[in-house]
Formats: sequence, C-alpha cells, structure tokens
Amino acid sequence: MMTWVAAILALLAAVATLIIGLIVWLGDRKNELRIPFLWLAGFVSAWIACNVLFAIGPNGYQFPLALISYLMAMLVAAQTYYFVLRLVKYPLSTPILMCVVIGYLVAFISVVPGVVGTAVEGTSILTNTTGIILYGVFLSTYLLSACIILFVHLRRASHDLHRQIKIILYGVIISSIIGVIFNLILPIVGNYQFTQLGPAGAIFFIASVAYAVARYGLFDVRLAIVRTVTYGLSIISLAAIYLIVAYVIFNQILGQTSELSQTIVNVVLTLVLAFLFQPVKRFFDHLTKRLFYKDVYNADDFFEALNKVLTSTTDLRSLLKRVSVMLADTFTSEQAFFFVYTKQGGFISSGTDDHSRLPYNDAEELRALREIITLDSSDVPHKIRRMMVSHKIALVMPLYRDQEIVGYVCLGEHRTSIYSHRDQRVLRTVADELVIAIQNALSVQEVKDLNANLEQRIESATRELRTSNAQLQKLDEAKDEFISMASHQLRTPLTSIKGYVSMLMDGDVGKVTDEQKHLLQEAFISSERMVRLIGDFLNVSRLQTGKFIIDKHPIDLAKIVEQEVDGLEPNASARGLSFTYKKPKNVPLMQLDENKIQQVIMNFADNAIYYSKENSKIKVGLAVVNNYVEFTVKDTGIGVPLAEQEQLFSKFFRATNARKQRPDGTGVGLFLAKKVIDAHNGKIIFESKEGKGSTFGFRLPLPKSDSN
Repeated sequence: MMTWVAAILALLAAVATLIIGLIVWLGDRKNELRIPFLWLAGFVSAWIACNVLFAIGPNGYQFPLALISYLMAMLVAAQTYYFVLRLVKYPLSTPILMCVVIGYLVAFISVVPGVVGTAVEGTSILTNTTGIILYGVFLSTYLLSACIILFVHLRRASHDLHRQIKIILYGVIISSIIGVIFNLILPIVGNYQFTQLGPAGAIFFIASVAYAVARYGLFDVRLAIVRTVTYGLSIISLAAIYLIVAYVIFNQILGQTSELSQTIVNVVLTLVLAFLFQPVKRFFDHLTKRLFYKDVYNADDFFEALNKVLTSTTDLRSLLKRVSVMLADTFTSEQAFFFVYTKQGGFISSGTDDHSRLPYNDAEELRALREIITLDSSDVPHKIRRMMVSHKIALVMPLYRDQEIVGYVCLGEHRTSIYSHRDQRVLRTVADELVIAIQNALSVQEVKDLNANLEQRIESATRELRTSNAQLQKLDEAKDEFISMASHQLRTPLTSIKGYVSMLMDGDVGKVTDEQKHLLQEAFISSERMVRLIGDFLNVSRLQTGKFIIDKHPIDLAKIVEQEVDGLEPNASARGLSFTYKKPKNVPLMQLDENKIQQVIMNFADNAIYYSKENSKIKVGLAVVNNYVEFTVKDTGIGVPLAEQEQLFSKFFRATNARKQRPDGTGVGLFLAKKVIDAHNGKIIFESKEGKGSTFGFRLPLPKSDSN
C-alpha cells in the first residue's frame, strides 16, 4: 500500500507535470508542438493521479480508477507517438494519422469493463488475458515506434534539433521501460505491488522535455514563466503588505473598534492596494525580465543602432562588415556574413573575422529561397542542408528587391540556444533597410568606378570623334566639289537643249503640228526645271563654300511676281490648275537680288502646282503690310504633317506625304528659299494643315524712306 508521503509526492508530480504543460502552452504560441505537448502532459498527470487514487482511495472507486488508468496509459503511448512525429516534422499522411486514431480508439475500448480489466481484488486487478496481451502489444508498438523515429532523425538532425531529440529519446526510453515493466509485464504475471511506479516513470519523459526546454530552447516558455512569477510575487507582496498594515492598525493603533470602523479601514486598504498593484507589478516585471532575459536584446535599441550603422558609410565592404559584427553580437552567433551579388555578374562577401567563404556555386543553390531557413527547419532540401553544415551556417535570410535576389545574410551557430521566432521576425523587419543600404552602396561604388575610368573614356571618345569629324569633313568637301563640278558640266548641254527645243517650237526649222508642239513644250518645261535644279545645287554648293553672294539692286517686285506667275501658267493649266493674282500698285522699288528672289517666288509657286489638288486655284498675293512687303502662295493641296513642320526648311528634307506625291523632288528648294530671305533680313511665312493646304511666302522690310 502506498504511504501518504509517497501519495502526496506523486500528486505533486502530477500537478507539476500539468503546470509544465500549461506553461508551454501559454509561453510559445507560435510553436506547433505546444498543443500536442499540453495533451501529453495532461494524460501523464491524469495517469499518475488515477494510480495514486487507486492506491489510497475508497474500495468502491478502485475498479473505475483502474480502468481509467488503462485508458490514460494508452493515451500517453499514442500521444507520445504523435508528439514525436510533430517534433521531427514527419509528414502526417492519412495512414500515419489513422495509426494515431487507432491508438485513441484502443485506449477508449480498454476502459470498457471486461475488455482488459475484469475486476479488482484488494490491490490486484483481474484482467482478460487476451485483452491485456493485445493492449500490451499496442502500447509497446507506439512507444517503440516513437523511439525508432527519434533514433532515425537523430542522425540527420541539425545540431540544435539533434540535442533536443537526444534528450527526449532518453526520456522516452527510460519512461517506456519503467512503464512496461511495472504496469504491464509484472501485472500479467500477477505482481501488482509496483504498479504505482509505472506512472512515476513517465515523469522522466516530462523531465526530459523540461530539460530540452530549459537547456536547448525546445519551447520559448520564458514569457509565460516571467508572467507567472511576476503576478505571483505581486500578489504575495500585496498580501504581505495588507497583513502587516492591518495588524499594525487594528492591534497597535486602533485596538478594539466597531465593525463599521474595521470595514472602512479594510475598504481604504483595498483601494490603496489596488493603486499599488501596477507599480509593484512593474517592479517585479523589470526584476524577472532581468533574471530570465538577461541575454535578450532590446529590439528598439537594435533598430536604432542598425540605422546609425547603415547611414555611417557608403563603402560596401566596410558597411557589410560592421553590420555583420552587429548581427553576431546581437543574436550571439558564432559568425555572420553577407553574400551580395553585383550588377557586373560577380559578388562581394564580407562579415565577421574568419567568417566562412561561401563559393558562388553554393550561393546559387540558395536562389530558390523566399523566406528565412534554419538548420532545424524540416523543409530544408538535403543539398542546402549539407552546404549549410559544411560552412557552419545555421540561418540564411535571402534579400530581395522587386522580386530580384540581392544577396543573403548568413548567421553561424547560436552560442547558447537556437534562433527563436523573435530573432527571425526582427531579421525580417530589417531586411528591406539592409537591401536599400546595400543597393545605395553598390550605386556609390559604381559611380566611383565610373569616375575612375571616365577621363580615360572621354579622351578615347574625343579622339574617335575627332577622327570621325575629319573624315566627315573630307567627305563633305568631296560631295560639294562633285555637286559643283557636275552642276557646271550639266548646265551647258541643258542650255543648248533648251535653245534647240525653243527653236523647234517657234518653227525655225519647219512647221510643227499641234501634237508635236505639245510634246516639245513638255520637253522645254522639263529642261527649264532641270536648269533650275542645277541652279539650286550650285547655290547649295556656294553656301557650303562661302561663295553665296547677294547682289542687290532696285527691282520692281510686283512685276517679277507677275512674270513668274505668267511663266508658270502653262504648266498649271496642263495640270488643271489656275493662278489668281492681282498686281498691287503701291509696292515701291526694293533693293533685292533679282535672280535669287525670282528663284524663291518660282519655287513656292512651282511647289503649289505639284502638290495641289486638280481643278483648284492657287492664290498668289503681294501687299504692303505696315513696314513690310508680304508675298504669299496659298494652295489647297496635301499640306505638311504637324510633326514634320519644324524640319521642313532643313537641307534635303522632304515630308513623308510629299515624297509619295512627288518622288523626284530634291529637298533643297525650301532650304535655299529660307537662306535667300534670311540674307535679305526678311522672314519666311509658312502655315499648313495636313490634307487642307499650305501657305508659303516671305516678308521683306521696306526701305526706311518708304516705311516712314
């Protein structure tokens, strides 16, 4: 029979086990193991309590307690198996989950009277032989499977997870051996004297988990402990204050008083203690944090210090080294370093002294990462895990900017524990700032490299430009020389052709028919056009060589316009067009270069003929406006596209619609016209709307005597 001392100790162990489960559940809300462990701790606690009550309780409740004890023992075995699966992050497929469910079903079936336990005689439990054997097989299978899974994963786990699994494996083995011997084997052979020792063996498993929590950070329970201790100390302190103050007031000051006075004093004390609760809690909160979190950094201080480092230098290697040292100190890492890609296809690696040198090919294995990984993560590919182990890297955080990889932050093994969820959250918080600082430093480095080579590049480019410019000047001189020579050579035979055609048209060598005369007239017009084109090319050549001379003398501009319009009338009539021109009488004689002004007038009028619509009129105007003489030629032709109007008076430029309308144009007529008008201190007049026609002309200043 269990002594009362042993019973009390066992019940205290049950309560302690349940408290450990609750602390784990409250302390690390993000750990997926906390709920399975809470259930396991609850089952162990209930198993211990049932065995204690079976030994010391009244006889009428022993048989139900024995059946519940079988239930809890099987639940402990099945839940241990499930907890181990979650610990090693084993894939929870449907067959695996069914195995866990079967364990729960067996546990609840075993509580049915007659299946395993049949009756109780004294301190012995009578059992169904077949039922107890099957029960033992199931229970042993779950415990043995848990041990095998732990042993298999022990060999390939990371250093921190390896330590955790090792400690828990010892706990499972010891508790399983004790439980199977004292609660299964011995009862089967009829020995029930030591059945209360079986549940006590489960304490070894809970103790192993508690040690893994405290030593290797299996769960982050410090927050729950801090809160529990803080509230406990606060309540105890306030209770002590109340007792001391109440004793002094009622026994030393007031003595025997009425119940009303006592009530008033109690109310006042209660209010005072209510106001004191928060200051007392803050005091113990600060004290417990210093005890339990003495190695934990302050995130705000870390952020502030990091910002100062990131803005302290633009030298990339120096920046990476300083940040690495700071990360290693803050997170208590064996090493810390950065691996950063450069825009030239290379990389830069910098970190703490004697940090690992990550080869480029190994870094390429990390390109698929999108989140922080640690060695104890179950989803790390084997190839990456092996690479991390070889370089003593325990944590890798990829750095991204607009979905493009910038580099990686690599931390070595944790000196005291593992990298917590808080550590990873802090790293994610500063990731964007690190990327911006790195990219800024890379940009500054690129500017420095560019400045270093800029002078050499400028000198090289200048030499190339000078060579190209000299070649272009030579080609331009050769072109001008060719145009000048060709124009002079073509001018003489064309003049002869024009003269002979004129003689034929006049009948000097015999009578010509109307049809022949028409053909000769076309030939004469073409000859005149060729002469004008040659004249244009000669003038362009003269402009290039500086021989373009304006020979001014008094001329009647109104008469020149009339002559040019009359001369172009046959050409216009042949195309179904007509000129409208009214010669003004108030245009004075002007100092102009007659030939060049005549060429400008003819060019504007000739363009109107070629680009106007059939059966339309071309309006030619000449008038004195204020202190100027204005000449305009207005047509209703194809016009000039708005986007091309700025380039219209450039050398050899022709609008796109003009090239389609008249493919044989040269693009020098308007260029020369502007040069002639500019040489006379005048201004070109131009207005156009695509598809609706154009207005070309010029404005020349009147002589001062006439304008006054």
